Amino acid sequence: MTTRSVTNEFQREALVKLIQAQSLPFTCEVVKGKRRSVNQNRTQRMWMKEVSEQLQDRTPEEVRGYCKLHFGVPMLREENELFREKYDRIVKPLPYETKLELMMEPLDFPVTRLMTTHQHARYLDAIWTNFIGQGVVLTDPERIAA
Repeated sequence: MTTRSVTNEFQREALVKLIQAQSLPFTCEVVKGKRRSVNQNRTQRMWMKEVSEQLQDRTPEEVRGYCKLHFGVPMLREENELFREKYDRIVKPLPYETKLELMMEPLDFPVTRLMTTHQHARYLDAIWTNFIGQGVVLTDPERIAA
């Protein structure tokens, strides 16, 4: 599967050429918005470490897997038909513990890497709300930028 972010006319023209070169039949999906940002990734990684250090019941990778399964998967299942179809067919029937394992390295089932910057912002908001509600202190990324 090919995924591209198109931000200028040259990239758009290259994508049109790629589509025209495909043998029929094929499936194409166009998603409005850009993929998640480097700053969003940094914030996510920082928060996984902070949650792990404060709750001391999981590693940062286990927190990441939990967040992908509990916040990211429902979001993508609701908003991405292809994701929903594949997730429901392949992953949904599995036991909970297996699903958690799939979300983590080394398997790392794709969730957040499929998100746009807008979706990833909502994902981070869900993480913030959940863990702040448990008394975890998370670094406010806007304070870092200031």
